[in-house]
Formats: sequence, structure tokens, C-alpha cells
Amino acid sequence: MVEVHFLGPIGLDSIHCEAKNFKELKEELNKIDKLKEWLPLCAIALNDKIVQDSSDITFEDNDTISLLPPVCGG
Repeated sequence: MVEVHFLGPIGLDSIHCEAKNFKELKEELNKIDKLKEWLPLCAIALNDKIVQDSSDITFEDNDTISLLPPVCGG
């Protein structure tokens, strides 16, 4: 099981998910209506490291995934 954190303005509480890879995780997250607008915009971190290519990654129990929305500031 992995834990998924939604940072910044996404405004959702963390969830636990049984996904085994990023493809399965995306399928689960797409079921959450509020996330559909954020998913294409977010960077993704696995255990606090930004993921550039998620195609070959398999999750381990207790991994932490964070969705990082774009940030603007001045």
C-alpha cells in the first residue's frame, strides 16, 4: 500500500492506495472528480524525489507519492 499526498491548492486529504505502479495509480486518481483538473498539471514525487519517467517504476509497500501542483509567485 502507498500513501498519496496532495500538496498546495489541491486541497484534499492524503489517501492510501493499493496501486502497484503509476499506471494503476493514475487510474485510481482519475476516479476522484476534483483531481481531474490537477493531474495533467502536477509534478510527481516518489519518496520525496521528483519522477521524470514513471514507466518502469514499481511501488514498494509504504512508498509515499506526492502530487505537486504548479506554483507561481513573485
